[in-house]
Formats: sequence, C-alpha cells, structure tokens
Amino acid sequence: MLMVLALALTAALLGTVEGGARTARAESGGPHPGRQLLFFNHAYGVLDRETADAVEHSTYLRKFANFQVRTTTGSDGRTWTGRYLLGRETYIELFGVGDVPDSPLGDTGMGVSTERTGDLATARERLRDEGVTDPVDFSQTRDFGDGVPVPWYDGFLTLDAYDSFGAWSMEYRQEYFADPRSNTEPAAYPGDVGRERYLPDTYRERRMRDVTSLHLATSARDVGNTVPLLRAGGFHVRSLADGGAVAKRGGTTIRLDAVASDEAGLRQVTFSLNRPVAHRHEERIGRSTLVVGPGAGAVWTFGEGAAD
Repeated sequence: MLMVLALALTAALLGTVEGGARTARAESGGPHPGRQLLFFNHAYGVLDRETADAVEHSTYLRKFANFQVRTTTGSDGRTWTGRYLLGRETYIELFGVGDVPDSPLGDTGMGVSTERTGDLATARERLRDEGVTDPVDFSQTRDFGDGVPVPWYDGFLTLDAYDSFGAWSMEYRQEYFADPRSNTEPAAYPGDVGRERYLPDTYRERRMRDVTSLHLATSARDVGNTVPLLRAGGFHVRSLADGGAVAKRGGTTIRLDAVASDEAGLRQVTFSLNRPVAHRHEERIGRSTLVVGPGAGAVWTFGEGAAD
C-alpha cells in the first residue's frame, strides 16, 4: 500500500497534526548516545468485532487487570472508545472495528513517552542524527466530559502517513497533572511527568503489573519509519531478516515484523505480574488466548497464534 492514507486513526487519537511525509532511514545498532529519553507507554490494536466484544465483557480481565471501558474526548471533539488494561507504568488499549472512524482491522499504534519535562525536545533534536529533519509536531487536549478541555500532552511523529502502524512520542503536560480531574499523583521529583505518576495505583489490587513485551506485524515501510524514533529515544534496535526490527530498553521489548498488508495486526503482548502464581490458567477471549502463569508472567496471543 502506498503511504498516501492520512493518519486517520492516529489523528483521531492524537489530535491535528501538521507536516509532510518523508522517508526515514532504519538501521541496526545501539541507541543514540546518552540516557534513555523515551519509554514504552502504551500500544493499541484494532481487533475483530468478536474479540473486541469478548474483551469488553470478560469477567476474567476485570480480575486480571485494572480494566476499563471508556470513551475519551480529545482535540477538536474527536472521540474514541477503548478497552484498557492499565498497569503501573504501561497499558494496552484495544478497539474493535468501527470503534474509531476509518480504522480497519489490523491497525496498530504505539506511544513512547518521557519521564522528565524537557526530554521530548531533546529526543526531537536527536532525530536529526537518525535522518529525520522535519518531524510532525502536535498537541493533545482532553475533555473529562464537562466541556472544559485541559492540555494533555505534546508529541511528534516521524511522518504524517502510515500503512497500518503509527508510532508517536509523548510528554505529559504539567497542566494535566495540576488539574484535579486527572486524579494523578504528586510529583516524585522536579519535572516529573512520568508514566507511574499518570496511571492510578489500582493495579496493585489485580494480577497484572506491566507490559513487558509487544509483538505486532506491519509493513517494512512502517518499521523503517519507526526505528528512528526508537533510536532517538534511546532504545537498542536490531534489524530482522524480514525487514522487521526488535527494540529493547527500559523494561520493554518491542518486536515489529514486516509482513504483507493482509497479515498486519497485533500478535502478542506479555505482562509481568504483581505476584507469582503457582498454576497455569488459560482464558479464551474471542479469537485470542491469555495464558497466566505459572510464575510471574502472562502471555496474550491474538489471531492465528491463539489456541484453537
């Protein structure tokens, strides 16, 4: 597919963007010199209707994670309804076909965020060393339902079009944390805009602690335009023979397989648990399978890789 489709889903999630598409280079190697600036925040996937509905009505998921189904209003009144599994610092957002306008089955996305105010600007400067000279900047607001939006976060993308996977950077705004409607935690240090401060501590009452790995499939072009963002953020990135890539650092492994357009989609997510479990539990959820334990981890497999 030619990359002429506007970022319909990402724009709906992130707000209005400006800028033009460009070709970014993808290379293997270590991270950009310096400390890690961008960390895995969350990822989303557009699932088949059967699986999305099964996720939404799953009794088990409400025991497994801080699970929510909610509709969010962002910039320009755009709304989206997602199913959320929230951890200590990271989370997963799941849609069904039709939940977001112009979002076909297999669309995926990922946000990587800063922990300190100002690191977004530094990561943006690092992009020049990765061959991206004109990233797409955007800002997002959030409306809590009372018609009074609050600045939510700023970010950038490496380009403004994609095939089936869009990745972006994020830096939460201090105005958001200061707003009592956000129900966020006090700062742990000067300039704290971190993920743990943003997410509630309800995860302590469930099994799921955090996302430890993400595996999805998309086009080689999408992979190539994501690698510079990850490298600029400080991830270690290794190229795969199929044109994909594996990025590691900060407690999360991200695997991107390069596939044909009809094979794109979310494939697998692994989680750490708050406490080890003694026995293996398998939960069939639509066309997906969640396996919890034994031990301190869980694996959620989607599509063809799920158990029949």
